[in-house]
Amino acid sequence: MMDMRPGAEANRRDLLAASLFGALPLLLAEAAQASPLNPAQTIILSPDALPWMPTKGYPERSADRCALTGDINGTGLYYTLIRWWPGYMSAPHTYTTDRFCMILSGTWWCNSGPDFDPAACVPVKAGSFVRRVAGTPHYDGVVRDGSEPAVIAICGVAPVNYALIDPSQPGWRRV
Repeated sequence: MMDMRPGAEANRRDLLAASLFGALPLLLAEAAQASPLNPAQTIILSPDALPWMPTKGYPERSADRCALTGDINGTGLYYTLIRWWPGYMSAPHTYTTDRFCMILSGTWWCNSGPDFDPAACVPVKAGSFVRRVAGTPHYDGVVRDGSEPAVIAICGVAPVNYALIDPSQPGWRRV
């Protein structure tokens, strides 16, 4: 049944126009295309392309490192990964700058102080944050019965000036 009231035709026209104009952005969006990713502006490394290297002076499959940007021995901001394998920990040591750590996978075992006591370490689960305060002795790694390696993302300002509490001993401990 047709609406014969005055202005009814204008209301139908307005409704039709509003519908068309409302759909216009959707029609135009289909025609538009995003610009391609510029690999010089957005650098992506898949997990299999990360440059993992064994830590110099450590036993094989004890601790691996992956420098993402910067250099812990250089100057300025650095971002790195470390992977601790079960059964290995660092010896007590210090840094001259704070380190900000995010546990990405596994469980990282941490403690503070100059005396190495793996039994006193605290388990830190994936998704947790740890701040290592500059100048304070600490040690960490993965206990012997750990089920998997722990991968930790570490950010800070270099140089870190890594210093062992007892330089006559190696920087790692088998636990």
